[in-house]
Amino acid sequence: MRFLWPLIWAFLISCVVSYVLVSMAGNDFDIVSTFGATIVITLAVFILGEGVLKGESEY
Repeated sequence: MRFLWPLIWAFLISCVVSYVLVSMAGNDFDIVSTFGATIVITLAVFILGEGVLKGESEY
């Protein structure tokens, strides 16, 4: 479950950001770029959450 929620939130946030930026540019909404942003955000959350941001007590 801890891997599913970041994926869902990353998709929702990517949709909102993509929609706003595309609307400002006057282009059509593209779902492929939204999925790309979702993958990047999800990987960043996993890497930061599991590896980089460890508490001092875990060393």
